[in-house]
Amino acid sequence: MKRILSRRLFREERPAAIILLVSAILGLVLANSGIGPWLIDLNHHELAIPALGIDLSVGHWISDLLLAVFFFVVAAELKFELTQGQLNSVRKALVPSIAAVGGVAMPALIFLLLSGGGDLARGWPIPTATDIAFALGVLALFGRGLPARLRVFLLALAVLDDLIGILFIATIFTDDVNFVALLGGVVGVAVFGAVSRVVSRKPAVFAPVMLVIALVTWYLVLQSGVHPTIAGVGLGFAMLGKHGMAVAHHLQPWTNGFVLPLFAFSAALVALPEPGTSGPVILAIAIALPVGKTIGITIGGLIGARVARAHLKHPVLGWDLIAIAMVGGLGFTVALLMNQLAFSADPEALDQGVLGVLAGSGISLVLGAALITWRASVHRRKDVSRPRSESST
Repeated sequence: MKRILSRRLFREERPAAIILLVSAILGLVLANSGIGPWLIDLNHHELAIPALGIDLSVGHWISDLLLAVFFFVVAAELKFELTQGQLNSVRKALVPSIAAVGGVAMPALIFLLLSGGGDLARGWPIPTATDIAFALGVLALFGRGLPARLRVFLLALAVLDDLIGILFIATIFTDDVNFVALLGGVVGVAVFGAVSRVVSRKPAVFAPVMLVIALVTWYLVLQSGVHPTIAGVGLGFAMLGKHGMAVAHHLQPWTNGFVLPLFAFSAALVALPEPGTSGPVILAIAIALPVGKTIGITIGGLIGARVARAHLKHPVLGWDLIAIAMVGGLGFTVALLMNQLAFSADPEALDQGVLGVLAGSGISLVLGAALITWRASVHRRKDVSRPRSESST
């Protein structure tokens, strides 16, 4: 019974968001405590497997292997939405798609304007990501009484946003590709998808086989030079829709309760700079996330609503749209990952990026929670004052 309750707890959006936030704060606090240097050294400690040609630090095992499981879950959910869910037609996907593009373009532009250019410009994708679990958790925590369409809009926006982020990871942050290994990874994805179509017949037999195929595929993608989290994306898309969602549902307590908190803790192990010091990367991300996301998503949402107005019964507009856009500035998981990829060769910029993501996400959290709370109270008052016959239609 306790096991069932714990799994349900970790599937819920509110606890997931709280655990994620606490993990990041704990990592930052401990990194600047007496045991901070030891924890940071442990995070950078190499755990190599020379026989397989794997040379990863503890932090990279977390971001490269464990985070691939999270991306598998995201990809499986996205495939379901695109085929059977809220985005299963061009019309349904149009408005959040345009809003997602706006929410990517504006933060990237602001980062480029504030970062000072040069090598630091490489970090422009960092503030373009929205954290799905964190954003939906804030909506669940503070949005009691909001119309269901606002959650659907935020979910679609965040999923499409993360898909763009995944494409950035696969293209921008990939150098010296080993195409033989990459082809092997593609074959692994295809075999995984084929096996998933017969797994329902004998799950006890095929589940271990699929796990082995998944690990081999991840290894081949790692050796190809492409970031191995892409393996998780490919495997999630390859699975048959209903089976993919079933596996994602099974894995969700693990990703929410273990993978994402561990990654947030690891990524936040950063020694704070001296009081009064700053850097262009901190400022650029801290502004690009709350301001860029809010402006970009709002403008994109308005354009999308205008383009698709003939097909929308209840478009997300006005302060509702602005509140959702502000929550979209919670750029946690994928933003921290892209920060690691962008500034892996520049430790100072890397630390600035982590602080910028934490600051920008913190501002978006406070302002987004305030706006969501206000909009929820407005909608609750409307529901109370609306005649019963009207509210039932």
